[in-house]
Amino acid sequence: MKRSLKDEGLGRICIPIAETTMKDAIKAIKEANRFADLIELRMDYLRKPGLAILLQDRQKPFIITNRRKQEGGKYWVNERRRVRILEEAIDLGAEFVDVEFEAKRSWLRDFIANKKGTRIILSSHDFQGTPSLKELRKLCGRMTRWGADIVKIVTFARSWEDNLLILSLRRCEKINLYVCISPGRVRI
Repeated sequence: MKRSLKDEGLGRICIPIAETTMKDAIKAIKEANRFADLIELRMDYLRKPGLAILLQDRQKPFIITNRRKQEGGKYWVNERRRVRILEEAIDLGAEFVDVEFEAKRSWLRDFIANKKGTRIILSSHDFQGTPSLKELRKLCGRMTRWGADIVKIVTFARSWEDNLLILSLRRCEKINLYVCISPGRVRI
């Protein structure tokens, strides 16, 4: 059997699909299937999302994301419709759904309780900076206690030390994904 990157402990390649039309999204998915281990469908970019069509006959596991503007996404229609697309992803058997940890708590509790076979990625985004290690660990713990299958923390790096803080979170209890974005050149 062919060994995968996961077997090597090196992670997986996830290709995001952030197209504005269904036609372009379908074309991008076909192309991504050649290289990706996972495909992230950014539903917040699609003007007229057709999730059932995009998920049919999939060859790779999918992460469904419908990010609010406040969390760096493009979604601008009402919150109820945004949430319904995420719920539909679970009903359609998506492998993963990425949802903001800052979502309305009553909805988040019900969403996690009704996840069926879908794994929930709880995401936190800080586009202002990188909190202290103590704060990051507290956040990771809270997200884990809420029922995250995967914890995703994205911060804004203002120095190379910020990247080290994020890397030191590898001891969080859950399978995790940490990303530290930089405004450009970070001086060492």
